[in-house]
Amino acid sequence: DVQLQASGGGSVQAGGSLTLSCAVSGFNSDDYAIGWFRQASGKERERVSCIESGDGRTMYPDALKGRFITSINNAKNTLTLQMNNLKSEDTAVYHCNTRSGRLGWGQGTQVTVSS
Repeated sequence: DVQLQASGGGSVQAGGSLTLSCAVSGFNSDDYAIGWFRQASGKERERVSCIESGDGRTMYPDALKGRFITSINNAKNTLTLQMNNLKSEDTAVYHCNTRSGRLGWGQGTQVTVSS
């Protein structure tokens, strides 16, 4: 079974940086796509990044380009999301999931940005 587990959240001041990790296991092929998603209190879940494991191609919403960077280490089966210049509106629970979000969401990891 495919399993994805996000970790690394915490509290940070506005303008700071934080890097999240996602442990990846269970894919039957080496070519898959994983997204980072977030859900702020009272808001709908949104995808903040996506990466293709095969060629490393990444996709971001225009509003986050340049601040969020996702990468994958296939040898370590780990996906990361580096978040820079964090803003209070980045406060949310962050999850990793397949690009389409087809897996269960689990608890995710909380990111709190204080101004």
